[in-house]
Amino acid sequence: MKYLHTMVRVTDIDASLDFYVNKLGLEEVRRKEVEQGRYTLVFLAAPGQKGVAELELTYNWDPEPYGEGRNFGHLAYEVDDIYATCQKLQDGGVTINRPPRDGYMAFVRSPDNISIELLQKGGARPPQEPWSSMPNTGKW
Repeated sequence: MKYLHTMVRVTDIDASLDFYVNKLGLEEVRRKEVEQGRYTLVFLAAPGQKGVAELELTYNWDPEPYGEGRNFGHLAYEVDDIYATCQKLQDGGVTINRPPRDGYMAFVRSPDNISIELLQKGGARPPQEPWSSMPNTGKW
């Protein structure tokens, strides 16, 4: 058995791709437009990880509300530098809901309120301002 991907439904494909690709740093590895079913599938992966634990964004052309789906939990990505990643996201207008106060873990949300956990590769970095004193914002 091999794990293939996680699927999340998105309401705005452009906003979602801006978040996952331009801000979070994933790469689009393939796309499928299904006119008969009226949906688009976009598969994303961490750089150099095509075929490994991909993320499938499903965009239904006919709008429907999805709610937050907190029972889904979250997606998790290991990053080389938690502070640089959070700074890049924040500079791109993304709210850091749970800052990396411990130098190890942070949470952000996608445009569709999917919770994204970021974990520092190789263990915690030394605490660093402004992150170590930054409060939580919203829920994550």
